[in-house]
Amino acid sequence: MLSINQLHTLLINNSQNLTQEFKRIFHGRGGLYEGFNFLTIDSIDTILSIAFYFECEEELEIELITMLKEFSKTSRHNTVILQKRYLKGSAPMVILGELDNDNVAYENGIKFKLNLKSNQNSGYFPDMKNGRTYINSISKNKKVLNLFSYTCGFSLAAISGGAKSVVNMDMAKGALSTGRENHRINNLDTSNVKFYPHNILKSFSRIKRDGPYDIIIIDPPTFQKGSFAATNDYLKIVQRLDDISHSNCIVLACLNSPELDSQFIIDLFNTYTKTFKFVKKLENLYDFQAKTEEKSLKNLVFKRN
Repeated sequence: MLSINQLHTLLINNSQNLTQEFKRIFHGRGGLYEGFNFLTIDSIDTILSIAFYFECEEELEIELITMLKEFSKTSRHNTVILQKRYLKGSAPMVILGELDNDNVAYENGIKFKLNLKSNQNSGYFPDMKNGRTYINSISKNKKVLNLFSYTCGFSLAAISGGAKSVVNMDMAKGALSTGRENHRINNLDTSNVKFYPHNILKSFSRIKRDGPYDIIIIDPPTFQKGSFAATNDYLKIVQRLDDISHSNCIVLACLNSPELDSQFIIDLFNTYTKTFKFVKKLENLYDFQAKTEEKSLKNLVFKRN
């Protein structure tokens, strides 16, 4: 089992050459560190962000917070926040320094507006960095469809990469509003970017009208009550891909479920499309290593023949 002193040493080693770029400096959720699988620690520019995913012993919590406050004095962080994710409705608490009203995460030079003062998630999903980097690299002059777009991180990557147009679709109007703001703070032209607050499973006619697409991103929640369950609904999107895609279309099919592996998605494509073939699985970030890789994020690339 990792001790507090060993964790402190690990944090120091992982914090060499930190910049304003977002970096996860401890990922206990991957199951690699016995006794700390409840814990993640992120560097967000000058903010040290701590998350507890379930309750730990009070003595350990006190010892851990004391150590992290001391660690922040020797790192670039002047603010420390803690969120107890296991408590319903729990907003992040400032335990050292002050938190500004406007905060952003930096990724490859792109800014993502953060929500650090409510009980919702921050609006930024750092483990998807490699997926966004990939989309940025292939988007030049392409028409892009971004399904389950939320705060439009893939749209930022695509437009920054020279995409001809992007269609973002998500039921969450508030998230799409943040997506618009994300484009604005990055000075990105939105004249060819659309934001549709629709239920994707009921909006294929709308989706088809703006197609066909050269790149399609499918990044759904594993389960969202009343709107989407990956086990039942992922296939409903896959089986429509032939109708909305251009020749040589590339699909990035994503899933972040510990219960469903890569083969689940590959089997859907083999069964419900006539033209798409599996190309590769994108590597996950080193900072998000997991004891069992298939229980973590899956980013699978398919190409239409």
